[in-house]
Amino acid sequence: MAESAKADAARETGLLQKKLRLLMELRGAGIADPRVLGAIEKTPRERFVPAAFADRAYENVALPIDEGQTISQPYVVALMTEALLAGERHNVLEIGTGSGYQTAILARLARRVFSIERHRELLRAAERRLEGLGLHNVVCRLGDGAKGWPEQRPYDRVIVTAAAPQIPQALCDGLAPGGVLVVPVGAHHRDQQLLRIRRIDGGFSTEELAPVRFVPLIEGVPRALGTKVDTNRP
Repeated sequence: MAESAKADAARETGLLQKKLRLLMELRGAGIADPRVLGAIEKTPRERFVPAAFADRAYENVALPIDEGQTISQPYVVALMTEALLAGERHNVLEIGTGSGYQTAILARLARRVFSIERHRELLRAAERRLEGLGLHNVVCRLGDGAKGWPEQRPYDRVIVTAAAPQIPQALCDGLAPGGVLVVPVGAHHRDQQLLRIRRIDGGFSTEELAPVRFVPLIEGVPRALGTKVDTNRP
């Protein structure tokens, strides 16, 4: 028992040291918003990766999760979160819950997060993690993220965690005045650009932020054999 406790303590110490090194790396890469860095510091990434990768949780790399998806590189998570300009009065629409890691960081910054995931098992696992962290300002939904969440329009902030082949017009049209959409765009992973789109003066402005590589944004919801998927579940 004592040896097990010592091993657990040593592991926790090792993870903390790796987290601090990651935060220093993010600062060195230009992430300057203290609220974003604080949210990353408070969010235990090791809970969002498969157990086999827990010791690599604070490496600045993307890691595989279930359903052929990935948990994004911490720098990309930080860059997208900073670009979103999410404040404590904003509601955020997230397209692609995935592991729930990005969701958890957003939940520490925004008033409420509405997150859509097309893979049922990923969604259920993410909900358990978020509940375990006491993050109760998140509402998750199984559905087609490309269609947005019409009941929550207009959107203050929208973040998309998969690459759209082109700028998603439905999400742009749903932005509130002054609203911000952060989305990777590109039909091929070699040509993807992270964009920030703002609704201003009755139109839109678009900024290119960085080249990125994301899994593609796929329309629809996978169907298990013999089951019916309800994409309208609140």
